[in-house]
Amino acid sequence: MLKQIEGSQAVAEAVALCRPEVICAYPISPQTHIVEGLGERVKNGSLAPCEFVNVESEFAAMSVAIGSSAAGARTYTATASQGLLFMAEAIYNASGLGLPIVMTVANRAIGAPINIWNDHSDSMSQRDCGWIQLFAAHNQEALDLHIQAFKLAEELSMPVMVCMDGFILTHAYERVDMPAQADVDAFLPPYEPRQVLDPAEPVSIGAMVGPEAFMEVRYLAHAKQLTALERIPEIAAEFAERFGRTTGGLVRPYKTEDAETIVVALGSVLGTLKDTVDEMRNDGIRIGVLGIHSFRPFPLNAVREALQHAKRIVVLEKSYSVGLGGVVSTDVRLALHRLGQLGYTVVAGLGGRAITKASLHRTLREAIADTLPPLSFMDLDTRIVERQLLREAQMRRSGPIAENLLRDVGTVASKVS
Repeated sequence: MLKQIEGSQAVAEAVALCRPEVICAYPISPQTHIVEGLGERVKNGSLAPCEFVNVESEFAAMSVAIGSSAAGARTYTATASQGLLFMAEAIYNASGLGLPIVMTVANRAIGAPINIWNDHSDSMSQRDCGWIQLFAAHNQEALDLHIQAFKLAEELSMPVMVCMDGFILTHAYERVDMPAQADVDAFLPPYEPRQVLDPAEPVSIGAMVGPEAFMEVRYLAHAKQLTALERIPEIAAEFAERFGRTTGGLVRPYKTEDAETIVVALGSVLGTLKDTVDEMRNDGIRIGVLGIHSFRPFPLNAVREALQHAKRIVVLEKSYSVGLGGVVSTDVRLALHRLGQLGYTVVAGLGGRAITKASLHRTLREAIADTLPPLSFMDLDTRIVERQLLREAQMRRSGPIAENLLRDVGTVASKVS
């Protein structure tokens, strides 16, 4: 059924179609509308049987999710930004215990300074926690990925994050095709746990493991991720066969067949990139886009195959590793080992800064001319950065950085005339 609906509400409806038995919720923008939508369904009885647990923090939300999943219930939660960081200890426990929890991460910047807008620094900070991470490019894909995520998580007994750009997708109204309950039921079988806490058959889930077996237990998590590399495209194909549309998978190339330059990215910026590529191709420039939809596990072979014929690679990412550079580009370089291509990392959109077609045109044309630095920050205002560095060099008590820069750009009134 076609619907014009907010992204968060589309995800809430998709999750409800998956018949979760326990939902653990703590509000944080920009994911709050998702759990509100699910809470309304539990309250009015349209989602039943389901226990909606209001908890006191994000750490508690993941802790309850661990308990309910270990008890054999299909479990869901959602978070963003500082909430994901507050969960961090429990997130590692969920993956280490092999519990198939599905969680939406409405991607949002991490403070300080306080910022509620979109970038990918939250989920990227947890890239090594053992969860599968799937990224949606648009709201139809966000909807579809949740249905695929429950199937993937429960087959492999691994937790899955579905990452969607905060506000850009969560609060955007788009037309989506909402599947029927009967079709979701046919695609997603009832949950059959691989392990379960049962008083009739008592076991310990999460025993202490010493040096004699710890490496092997951790390696099994890696082995499951490698299995996920096979199942993610297979599940996407099964989904396409039943629902008649292609979403998810490992990667999705766009006009890369003859491209000399290929831009690699994740999330909603792929739409803007495709429009930019179309315009550049109209000018005779051979350029394409590679969208990565599975960030963990990272599809090294698929990325290598898609990029190996290009002359230069530009990785556009909405996060970065302080003191080093790109996060995604590090993985891309590993995939392209010994191919000898030109590589550029472009950090963009931090804290919700708009990624415009004009800026993309300028940056990509610099890359094509091979005048772009190996690491660059799109639309960075170097003037206010240099002014702050000078301020710190000239005086010991230079003041709070964020407030200084806000005065420099005129967002708040300056105390100095």
